Amino acid sequence: MSYLVLFFVILVATFAVAAEDNSTDSFWLLRIKQELVDPTGVLGNWSVRVHICSWHGIICSDDQKQIVALNLSGSGLSGSISPEFLHLTSIETLDLSLNSLTGSIPPELGQLQNLRILLLYSNSLSGKIPPEMGSLNKLQVLRLGDNMLRGEIPPDIGNLTELSVLGLAYCQLNGSIPAEIGNLKHLVTLDVQKNMLSGLIPKAIHGCEELQNFAAANNMLEGDIPSSIGSLKSLQILNLANNSLSGSIPIELSHLFNLRYLNLLGNRLNSEIPSELNHLNLLETLDLSRNNLSGSIGLLNTQLRNLKALVLSDNTLIGSIPINFCLNNSSLQQLILARNKLSGVFPLELLRCSSLLQLDLSDNSFEGELPRSLDKLENLTDLVLNNNSFTGSLPPEIGNMSKLEDLYLFDNMITGRIPVEIGKLQRLSSIYLYDNQMSGSIPREITNCSSLTEIDFFGNDFSGSIPETIGKLKNLVVLQLRQNDLSGPIPASLGYCKRLQQLALADNKLSGTLPPTFRFLSKMYLITLYNNSFEGPLPPSLFQLKNLKIINFSHNRFNGSIFPLTGSISLTALDLTNNSFSGPIPSELTMSRNLIRELDPRLSNCKKLAHLLLGNNQLTGRIPHWLGSLEDIGELDLSSNNFHGTIPAEIGKCSRLLKLSLRGNKLSGEIPPEIGNLTSLNVLNLQRNNLSGNIPSTIQQFKKLFELRLSENFLTGSIPSELGKLTELQVILDLSKNLLSDEIPSSLGNLLKLERLNLSFNQLQGEVPNSLGKLTSLHVLNLSNNHLQGQLPSTFSGFPLSSFLGNDKLCGPPLLSCSELSGQKVERLSNTAVVSIIGAIVFTSAVICLIMLYIMLRIWLNWRKVSISNSDGNGASEKKREEKLVYEEEKRRNGEYLRVMLPSQDEQNHTTCIYHFKMESKLLMDKTMV
Repeated sequence: MSYLVLFFVILVATFAVAAEDNSTDSFWLLRIKQELVDPTGVLGNWSVRVHICSWHGIICSDDQKQIVALNLSGSGLSGSISPEFLHLTSIETLDLSLNSLTGSIPPELGQLQNLRILLLYSNSLSGKIPPEMGSLNKLQVLRLGDNMLRGEIPPDIGNLTELSVLGLAYCQLNGSIPAEIGNLKHLVTLDVQKNMLSGLIPKAIHGCEELQNFAAANNMLEGDIPSSIGSLKSLQILNLANNSLSGSIPIELSHLFNLRYLNLLGNRLNSEIPSELNHLNLLETLDLSRNNLSGSIGLLNTQLRNLKALVLSDNTLIGSIPINFCLNNSSLQQLILARNKLSGVFPLELLRCSSLLQLDLSDNSFEGELPRSLDKLENLTDLVLNNNSFTGSLPPEIGNMSKLEDLYLFDNMITGRIPVEIGKLQRLSSIYLYDNQMSGSIPREITNCSSLTEIDFFGNDFSGSIPETIGKLKNLVVLQLRQNDLSGPIPASLGYCKRLQQLALADNKLSGTLPPTFRFLSKMYLITLYNNSFEGPLPPSLFQLKNLKIINFSHNRFNGSIFPLTGSISLTALDLTNNSFSGPIPSELTMSRNLIRELDPRLSNCKKLAHLLLGNNQLTGRIPHWLGSLEDIGELDLSSNNFHGTIPAEIGKCSRLLKLSLRGNKLSGEIPPEIGNLTSLNVLNLQRNNLSGNIPSTIQQFKKLFELRLSENFLTGSIPSELGKLTELQVILDLSKNLLSDEIPSSLGNLLKLERLNLSFNQLQGEVPNSLGKLTSLHVLNLSNNHLQGQLPSTFSGFPLSSFLGNDKLCGPPLLSCSELSGQKVERLSNTAVVSIIGAIVFTSAVICLIMLYIMLRIWLNWRKVSISNSDGNGASEKKREEKLVYEEEKRRNGEYLRVMLPSQDEQNHTTCIYHFKMESKLLMDKTMV
């Protein structure tokens, strides 16, 4: 009896725990779990057997009665966000970021009136931002960035008056920045960069009085930068890079005394740089590159004492660098003035900028000699002076710049030798001296620069031999010595530069044989030795170089077999002309399917050519114009190759052409209207290219055409009504997977012989013309995935449902009848009704369990009385039943049916770095808040 009473107590306690566990929340969370895919099992303890406050990611209130937060960030989840979240009415923080969730953001989230933080960034969510988000009047942080969201930013966002962070970066949002943003007086961060936003920056943005970070880079914003931004006194970061902003830089920006980062690169700004920007004493980064700014440099680092990066490249700035530009206590680390119209001698003022790490004066008109005191820039890692008119020799003091990593002096007029002191630069990685007038030998000391990866001395007058110690450069990737006056053999040690990928020794006076150590250059993909005096047979070990793509050994004295050059199946170019090779052409060359093959222009002499069938090869280049001279050609098949460029209009001269197939290439541009001159054409197949523009109306001249395939391109505009004149079309008319719009022309109903019609995956609108119902020969039809609407012709009822899917407003058999479609409604129970139903179910279940327990107890007591009165040997059986009951009770007591897992409290903040610069070719990385 005592065991049964204990069982009753446990059962009652279980119901009591369930009641305290907020059973409605657990019910809805389990419903939400069903929409998620959990490959790593992080939701494994989401079970009615565990208290809800112990579930992974759940944070409850202090009294354990309400769920206040759900954090599943970075849990490896996929699936969709369930609309059932609307039932978690007490939740204040919802973090589902850094997962792989798909589908749309359910508008039901707008009903979570207690929500303060909503983090859905870094998923694969699509669709639009629901305007219902504007109802979350307590929301403080909204981050939806790094998704595939489309559509406009809803103006309803302006209702979120408590919002401090709005992160919508790295999506596909279009439209303009709504003026209602100005209502968000407490907004601190507004990040909408890397979208497709257009229009003007709203002047009302001055209403965001507490704004510190405004990032709208990489959009299509246009117009002036509003002067009202100058009233945002708290602004620290202003990033408007890579838009289409025009006009001048507003002087009002100089009022932003807290500004630390200003990035306006890649716009259309003009006029001079306002000298008032010198008032921004806290500014650390200023990037005005890639604009149309003119005038002289009026900025002074003596006033911008905290400035670390100044980037003014790709403008039309003139004059020289100001005399008092730098002080000895300057903080400047990057000075990038490349691609302007600056002039004068090397500015000695820069030698006072001892903190400089990167100096780029390339592509200007500087002249004169490089100063011998250049080594005052003792911290310099990158010296980029190429494409100027510097003269004189390279000063030996450059060897004192011990931190130098990249030295770019190409395309100047530097003369003299390379100083032997260059060998002291242990960190030197790249040295580019090409297109100068330097002479003398390549110093042996350069091979002491153990960090070297790239050497380019092309187009100088260096003489002597390649240093025998070249093999010491274990990190060398590029060795470019072409077009010099070098002589002697290739050092055998070069084979020990095992990371070498490009070797260019052409146009010299080198001689001898190739060293057998070349077999170690397994990563090499380019080797050019042409115009030298190399001789002898090729080392058999060259066959081991499996990554070779470009080989040019022409104009030498090599002999023997070319078999050692055929070990790579990656070859794209092989030139062995003007040597003394002998023997057969190895069959292994046929395995090099990437060898560039173009149509031989000598084919134009075959005036009687009737069939040119070259499909399914790897031909490259453009389709030649001379094909138009083959007047007798009747069949031209260039399909499934790698042709690019446009379709030449000259093809229209092939008046006898019956079949033209160019499918499966990389052709672009418009279909030339001259193609309509092919009046004898039976088959035209241009599918699977990158063709754009309209379908030319001249296509109506194909009176004998019975097959037309233009699918899988980027064709736009409407379907020309002239297609209805191609009454001989029979096999197929395929215009699918394009960007065609407007209505289906009723003239297509004239194609009475047509057997297959495919217009799917376009942007077609309007109703399906009743005239298409007359196409009685049609046995394959696909109109799916368009924007069609209205009643289908009755004769289409025999086609499968898949022929019409993806047209939401289309009706009639085999789809829903039009009356059903218009009357179709989806009803949803109110929140109160749902909670009432759940409560009723829980209460009824408890009552039933208690009644059953009472009945079982009465039966057991009656049975026990009967058992006690009968002592006829049934004691053993009764003992087994009691032992079983004790065993079951013991299992429950030992917690075999209860598992408790503590939730993880880890929560990471994800930020990205604000700025990084390494040479002009690796431009600025912007601060991102998605």
